[in-house]
Amino acid sequence: MHPPTFGTPAQDLRVRTAAFEWLAEQVAIHGEVLPWKVIARGFDLDGRRVPLVSQQGIFKPAVLAEVPLSIRTSPEGPYDDSFSAGNLLRYRYRGTDPREPDNVRLRQAMARRAPLVYFHGIAPGRYLAAWPVYVVADDPGGLTFTVAIDDVAYSGLGAADEIAEPRREYITTTFRRRLHQQAFRERVLAAYRRQCALCRLRHVELLDAAHIVPDVEPSGEPVVRNGLALCKLHHAAFDKLFIAVRPDYIVEVRRDVMEESDGPMLLHGLQGLHRQRIVLPRDPVKRPDREHLAWRYERFRKAG
Repeated sequence: MHPPTFGTPAQDLRVRTAAFEWLAEQVAIHGEVLPWKVIARGFDLDGRRVPLVSQQGIFKPAVLAEVPLSIRTSPEGPYDDSFSAGNLLRYRYRGTDPREPDNVRLRQAMARRAPLVYFHGIAPGRYLAAWPVYVVADDPGGLTFTVAIDDVAYSGLGAADEIAEPRREYITTTFRRRLHQQAFRERVLAAYRRQCALCRLRHVELLDAAHIVPDVEPSGEPVVRNGLALCKLHHAAFDKLFIAVRPDYIVEVRRDVMEESDGPMLLHGLQGLHRQRIVLPRDPVKRPDREHLAWRYERFRKAG
């Protein structure tokens, strides 16, 4: 026997609000990038399980009557093709028929101003979530919907909002930056087998992807060869030029830091790294670019 659905607007919004609150809790636990098994399992509401995704990109759980709860982009999709010139999200139809049932449901979401969740895959089994998102335009000729990301404070169904458009454009642009940052982090951590290249710490929550050449520089691209997987301590030390990685992949600690005496953290956390070889990706193609390391090392030498 199938569980009853939430048919009224108030009941529908209750499911969506519960989903948003649950997602915020999961991000607090797992970080911004959520594993597939967590979002596919979903949460329980009134004894019913509410998954947030399925293998279909446009997903409506059984507890909802008509309008989908989430949309999803696969990790294989190119980022730039997913955004319009106005920095709003372009979401492809399912298939090529505008009358396909999932496309019709997403059109209903637009008509009802229903808040959805958007999951963007940045690595296999790893998704960056944004909520609430709204379908704001439909282009049957281009087989795409236009989607804007908003603030959770504006997630009420049919809420009138005179400044929604500029706010949503700004928030969607911010999400796009986060997307690129998190994609860079996932690629770098995967290359280094999810450990700090200096101390081998494996707690992913404490790991960052550090740029060798900063992203404000022309050559500071978010590619694996311009990244190092570092724990938060060593990322900060690397950014502040307390330590460097030479082009031969050997760590060097700044002379004045080596001469300090400031307890066991300094001794083991920094000084003990001097002249040690870093952990490298197994794939030679993903190892740090030696020219980038030389550029960074020259800055380090001048700081010392």
